[in-house]
Amino acid sequence: MSKAWQPYARHVLDAIAKIRRIQSRGDITQDDILYDAALRNLQTLAEATQQLPDRQKAACPDIPWQQISGFRNILVHNYLGDIDPLTVAAVITTHLPALEGCVEALLREAQRGSDQDKHLK
Repeated sequence: MSKAWQPYARHVLDAIAKIRRIQSRGDITQDDILYDAALRNLQTLAEATQQLPDRQKAACPDIPWQQISGFRNILVHNYLGDIDPLTVAAVITTHLPALEGCVEALLREAQRGSDQDKHLK
């Protein structure tokens, strides 16, 4: 039996929600504490996406799954801290809404499948 992927999907959504709360407190490109908090949640989000099965990822072909994984590696291994805050802000603004929509749809579909399975028993 394969490991449940839904907790990882929910973890992605939690990280996105935290990033939004961080943004609501100020400009991450101007405040290093907010910036660091956003980076940490992006790392968490990226790590969680790596736990999603390929079958689920294939349902959202427009999401750059490989690039998310690569971005995680940059975040984790960039010890000198020279990641451009404007790039990070652009990633958040440009890519998180689509990722959020995809993960929400995957969870809805999984719930529908689970509900259908219950009715068949």
